[in-house]
Amino acid sequence: MTLLDVKGLTKSFGGLTAVSDVSLHLDDNELVALIGPNGAGKTTLFNLLTGVIVPTEGTVTLQADSGLEVLNKKKPYTIAQAGLARTFQNIRLFKGLSVEDNVLIAMTSKNKEGFFESIFRLPSFYKKEDELHQQVLDLLKIFDMQDDADKLAKNLPYGAQRRLEIVRALATKPKILFLDEPAAGMNPEETADLTRLIRQIQEEFHITILLIEHDMSLVMNVAERIYVLEYGQLIAEGTPEEVQKDPKVIKAYLGGEA
Repeated sequence: MTLLDVKGLTKSFGGLTAVSDVSLHLDDNELVALIGPNGAGKTTLFNLLTGVIVPTEGTVTLQADSGLEVLNKKKPYTIAQAGLARTFQNIRLFKGLSVEDNVLIAMTSKNKEGFFESIFRLPSFYKKEDELHQQVLDLLKIFDMQDDADKLAKNLPYGAQRRLEIVRALATKPKILFLDEPAAGMNPEETADLTRLIRQIQEEFHITILLIEHDMSLVMNVAERIYVLEYGQLIAEGTPEEVQKDPKVIKAYLGGEA
């Protein structure tokens, strides 16, 4: 089943077209990679899909619980509530807060506490707080981070900060998880751990993942399908084996026929 359908998505900044007439689809519970040379428009496309910037043309349609939902021009928080969560190329944690608080903040999109409960600290308020605390610990435990719950996010090692950003995104209970270069700055051992983590996420949460990544060994190991972007346009789509052999992809990466 098609979960996200993108038709003719375009973004122009003055005379520069950063994304041009991109159409793609994401199906239920699949892992798709988006690759391309530096400056190809990959992160701009992510920003369009998640509401960070508004498209000039085109449509983004989500298969929501209530039926088809057009996401164009909606605010990022509304899109997140609809089921699209993301990480960023540059880590964007609340670094002065604890690991647990980072995840709790993300959970507010799906867990609302009543005004009077919060003001008067009714028993139901404390019950809800305990439930959320346990949900956070359960989620952190899946990623072996339960012992880090009270640590400040800024004091975590780099790889753990990347992991926390993914956990925070998952706390919103998304239908689709967008990962923007999660292996950036990682050493080979951390990248291997991340590869296992991405597989684990799909197995345990049964969600669709769209991944931007420059590490081709990671992409070829986890992706079921790959889209290739160059100068803001899609130039190829297919399985990892098909994409590796595509002459347009080889030219985009190597600058000529190979």
